[in-house]
Amino acid sequence: MLIYLDNCCFNRPYDDQSHSTIFLETQAKLGIQENILSGKHELVLSYILQYENDQNPYINHKHEIRKWKNHASHLVSASAEIIERAKTYQTTGLHSKDALHCACAVSVKADYFITTDKQLIKTARKITEPNVVNPLTFILEETNP
Repeated sequence: MLIYLDNCCFNRPYDDQSHSTIFLETQAKLGIQENILSGKHELVLSYILQYENDQNPYINHKHEIRKWKNHASHLVSASAEIIERAKTYQTTGLHSKDALHCACAVSVKADYFITTDKQLIKTARKITEPNVVNPLTFILEETNP
C-alpha cells in the first residue's frame, strides 16, 4: 500500500501527548511507520514536505523527519502537472501547501494521504482523490476493510 504522510503527521509525536486524541494519533502514526520499515507499506515523500520540514525551527525534529527520505519508495519533485492540479484543488478551499501535498500524492497514485490536520481532512472531502484520513482512521480502515 502506497501512503503519503504530511508534515503535521510527521510532527505529531512532538505535540503535547497529554491530550488523548493526540496520543492516539501518535501511536497510530508510529504503527504506520513500523509498517513502512517492515515493508508492509510504501512511503511517498515530496518536495513540499521537504520544504516544510526545512522550515521547522526544532533542529532535532527536522533531522529525525529528514531521515525518512531514506525509507521512501517514491520521491515526488515539482512539476507543471502537480502545480496545475494543486491550483485546481485550491479552488475547493485547500490552502496552497495542502493542495500541493494532495497533488503530489495523486501524482504517484498514493492509496492514502495521512494527516492530523482536521481542516485539511474536512476540505479534502470535496475532491475525489486522494483518500485523505487521519492516522487513526487509516489504522481502522486497514484492519477492518
